[in-house]
Amino acid sequence: MSRRTAKVSEAIREIVSTTILFDLKDPRVKNVTVLWVDSAPDLRSARVFISVRGEPKEQALTLHGLNSARGYVQSQIADKLDLRYTPILQFVLDPGARQAAEISSLLRSAMEQTNRSSAGEEVVGSDVAAEADGDVEEAEDLEGEEAGELPGGRDANPLEAPPHGAPQ
Repeated sequence: MSRRTAKVSEAIREIVSTTILFDLKDPRVKNVTVLWVDSAPDLRSARVFISVRGEPKEQALTLHGLNSARGYVQSQIADKLDLRYTPILQFVLDPGARQAAEISSLLRSAMEQTNRSSAGEEVVGSDVAAEADGDVEEAEDLEGEEAGELPGGRDANPLEAPPHGAPQ
């Protein structure tokens, strides 16, 4: 993505989010967060990734309301941005937000279980504490070597280039 495309995508995100927040009067459109916008390189189309809090039925209703108001939102973009073509918007529910909420709740429940087990209460059917003990034993098996180093003292990060003249 070029710098110009990224700037236009960010501007579209701001315009869409303020339009949804302040201008849309559709009762179906509520609890919407505009996460990011993916614009085509020619800027003729853009996918707007959103997150909607609530049940799947409410999410579908909100998405339908946004698709109904798509023309109005596109007209706001045309008024506020000086582009040759106004991008055609496509609203997409981002599954990452729901997955992040599920992972957060799983981590929270795991932390509660470990806190209860460390306080002296025995948690039946929980392998979280046993897995944590296994990770500690594996870390002790490294025998003093740094976890991020390969044999020979090289760094394990493949994204970093080796020092100039170093064997690869």
